[in-house]
Amino acid sequence: MTAEAAEHAPTASEYIVHHLGHLSTQHQTKIVDFSIINMDTIFWSVFCGVIACLFMFLAARKATSGVPGRFQAFVEMVVEMVEDQSKAIVHGNRAFIAPVALTVFVWVALMNSLDFLPVDLASGIFRIFGMGEMHHRIVPTADLNGTLGIALGVLALMLYYSVKIKGAGGFIHELFAAPFGIWLAPFNLLLNIIEFAAKTVSLGMRLFGNMYAGELLFLLIALLGSTATAFGFVGHVIAGSIWAIFHILIVLLQAFIFMMLTLVYLGQAHEAH
Repeated sequence: MTAEAAEHAPTASEYIVHHLGHLSTQHQTKIVDFSIINMDTIFWSVFCGVIACLFMFLAARKATSGVPGRFQAFVEMVVEMVEDQSKAIVHGNRAFIAPVALTVFVWVALMNSLDFLPVDLASGIFRIFGMGEMHHRIVPTADLNGTLGIALGVLALMLYYSVKIKGAGGFIHELFAAPFGIWLAPFNLLLNIIEFAAKTVSLGMRLFGNMYAGELLFLLIALLGSTATAFGFVGHVIAGSIWAIFHILIVLLQAFIFMMLTLVYLGQAHEAH
C-alpha cells in the first residue's frame, strides 16, 4: 500500500501545476478563450464580496456615538483613511467615489487574505464532500482574469466620469485635441487610447503579479516541509512563518495601492487637459 501511494505521489512540478490549475468549465488550450469560465475565481471573489458587505453592515449596525469599541474604531480608522485619500485626490463630488474606493480596498484585501489559508485546504474540503481531487485556486487576485475584471470595472468608471464631468462633446474633443492640439488629432486619439489601455492592464497586472508570486512561494515552502527531513521541517516552519508575516504587509499594501490607483484614475477623469 505504501509502495502504491509512493508510486502515485506527485512530483514537485506536478504538485505546483495541480494547485495553480483552475476549476474551469472546460480545458483551455488557447491563450485567450472567452468561452471558458474559471468557476473557482468567481466563487471565491463573490464569497469575499459577501463577507465584505456583511463586515460593513455589522459595522454600520453596531456604530454608536459614544465611546467606540475596538471593531468600530478599526472600521472608522479605515473609513477615515479612505475618505482623506479621496478628498486629496478627487476634486469633485465624492458621494459615490469614496464608497467605491472603500469597497475596493476591503474587497481586494479580503481576496488577498485567502492566500493565508493552507494550500491543501480546498482539496481537503472537496474530498470531504466526495468531489475527489480537483484543480482549485482560492485566491481570486492570483488569477489574471479576476484582476483584469476589476480593472475593467475601474475603466468603465473612468469613462463614465469623463463623460459626466466634461460632457460627451468635451470628452470626444479631449480625445482628439489633448495633449498636442487638434492639428495632431489622429496621434492624440491613438495616444489616449493607449493611455486608457495601459492604465487598465497595469492595474490588473500589478495586483496579479504580486499575489501570484506570493501563492507560488507558499507552494514552494509547503514542498520544503514535505521532504520529511529535519532540515525540511525546520526550514518549512521558519520560512513559512517569516513569509506569512511579510505577506501580511503585501496583502494590505496591494489592496491600498489598488485603491489609490482607482482614486487617481477617477480623479484624472475629473480634470480637463
